[in-house]
Amino acid sequence: MAAGELFIGLMSGTSLDGVDGVLADFSDGRMSVRGYATAPFPDALRAELLALNTPGDNELHRAALAGNSLVRIYAGVVGQLLVDSGTAAAEVTAVGAHGQTVRHRPAEFDGVGYTLQLNNASLLAELTSIDVVADFRSRDLAAGGQGAPLVPAFHRALFARAGESVAVLNIGGISNLSLLPATDAPGDPAVLGFDCGPGNALMDHWCRLHTGQPFDSAGQWAASGQVLPQLLARLGADPYFAKAPPKSTGRDLFNPAWLSACLGTAASAAPADVQATLAEFTASVCANEVLRYGNDSKLLIVCGGGAMNEHLLARLRALLPGVDVDASTTHGLPPQQVEAAAFAWLARSTVRREAGNLGSVTGARGARVLGAIYPA
Repeated sequence: MAAGELFIGLMSGTSLDGVDGVLADFSDGRMSVRGYATAPFPDALRAELLALNTPGDNELHRAALAGNSLVRIYAGVVGQLLVDSGTAAAEVTAVGAHGQTVRHRPAEFDGVGYTLQLNNASLLAELTSIDVVADFRSRDLAAGGQGAPLVPAFHRALFARAGESVAVLNIGGISNLSLLPATDAPGDPAVLGFDCGPGNALMDHWCRLHTGQPFDSAGQWAASGQVLPQLLARLGADPYFAKAPPKSTGRDLFNPAWLSACLGTAASAAPADVQATLAEFTASVCANEVLRYGNDSKLLIVCGGGAMNEHLLARLRALLPGVDVDASTTHGLPPQQVEAAAFAWLARSTVRREAGNLGSVTGARGARVLGAIYPA
């Protein structure tokens, strides 16, 4: 194995379900995953992270402590990866730790805006004895970009192919789409990528509220209900969906308060019917963007937790006739590993002083090296 080509990527996304981690090996010029580990969030931490998405009392103090708690879980996942793979910490060049996004307001207020991820990269370096790369989004914002999504550059490296364009849909709490031109396309067309809107966030909230379960397993509950057309229309009327890329969003917009404002008379409807409508909402928003911006793509690769929702995949297939809709497992990497692997790839890019963003995706003024390095 070539020296300095092992990297760990950690991801805790807007679904707020826990941490995924991968140990990635880049020694042969390509990426292979040598290990995968995951850890759930304790209920108290999940509740605190969710609460910190909106203004509250003493939030600076609470955010700092939540970041420490999050990093201890990160460190546990790193330790598990090392033990399971028989790898020493000294063999790993760096850990890419994105942190937990609690606010994302790019280009707002003063023209730059901000994006805030809870983290404590210094503590993670101390606990793991491995260099840590963190704060990936801020440099893109400083260059006039949205700071998100950052995964399209990795999607291009992993999934792009000659002879056909490919669409990649990540369905976490928020859904984001990457549109990858064929690698041999004339004129080297740009990669396009943006946040479509809600992914699992609203469905998971409604499921937890009415069933006590953290998510709708395989979408079975949604499949048992009937779509409410008027509610679906109200959900889809938000101005965000009419915006052209580059665009990004998060729980700042699509949260329980937003859903409550949209419900209206549907608040008294059967909960399963609302869940069916939320599933249809996520599927239709994503399908509409594929049709709008990637209509030459005949393959849609789905990753993230939503790829395990069989009802959601079935609705995507129904809304995208003529497009092959596959979970990413079919194309080399299980859905829950893709985003964590992306941050291993981004950490490697930072260490190598290579750009991690795509201006065509985020709207930044150009390619930038992302992230800050915290030495062990």
